[in-house]
Amino acid sequence: MKRTSYMLMVLLFMMTSFTASAATLRGDVNSDDKVNIDDVTELIDYLLMGDPAALSLANADCDLDGKVNISDITELIDYLLTDQWPEEPVTPPDGHEWVDLGLPSGTLWATRNVGASSPEDYGDYFAWGETAPKSYYDRNTYKWYQEYYDANGNLHSGYTKYCTDSSYGIDGFVDNKTELDPSDDAACAHYPDGRMPSLEQIQELCNSCSWQWTQRNGVNGQLVTGPNGNTMFLPAAGARWDDSLTNAGSLGYYWSRTLFYSGRPYYACSLGFNTGHWSGWHGCSSYDRRDGFTVRAVRVS
Repeated sequence: MKRTSYMLMVLLFMMTSFTASAATLRGDVNSDDKVNIDDVTELIDYLLMGDPAALSLANADCDLDGKVNISDITELIDYLLTDQWPEEPVTPPDGHEWVDLGLPSGTLWATRNVGASSPEDYGDYFAWGETAPKSYYDRNTYKWYQEYYDANGNLHSGYTKYCTDSSYGIDGFVDNKTELDPSDDAACAHYPDGRMPSLEQIQELCNSCSWQWTQRNGVNGQLVTGPNGNTMFLPAAGARWDDSLTNAGSLGYYWSRTLFYSGRPYYACSLGFNTGHWSGWHGCSSYDRRDGFTVRAVRVS
């Protein structure tokens, strides 16, 4: 066994490095625009020492399973021997993939956005509390807001659900709901075993994981690495306001299932991040619930 491993390493040292194309950096662990034996060494050092500072974890996930482990070394060595990556992992029969980041709560995060065809795809955009994506986002098209004129010509307007202050509810309506019902949860509608994350789950993701701004298959976003070394990619998908897509490639907005706080029921919590880090209060920012944001599902192990 030792002789076989030694011969394999000698063969790899003799091989010519392959220059990574602009379309992919897969296997370029040390981010030098080449895929060669140096990347194998860097990957081995990381698995032994656990220090990700000198490498790109997004590129190190050679088998594209959302984890960086010994199987990625095997995948990388196979590529150096054959100059060919294997096909991407097959999506499970239920169409949903989850990654265990080793979070204290046991929360699993989906590997892609709702409506996305890959981890890098932006997916669909939803107003908070709506389960169907729309092409236009404003007050007049929002499901849980109503306006009407009475017989005297007086305008009545306000929220019809998830309202904690009578000043903002239609005709003084209040239901004191601060979390989405499953029937109004975009993640639950598309992932039968999933939900949109709660405020606490977003804060746990921000406080328990390391975040690295990176590019994966030409898409900007944050690579989130959990306490156990597993990773997931959150594309900077921007947001849809009115009929336009804004800040795609530079900012990320992901809805939670929680209102921001009771005094302002028109705001809901979202996970927000930029090129530097997550933003807001432990990762939570408040935005108008009628805006169109992306959604990433969670479930508890």
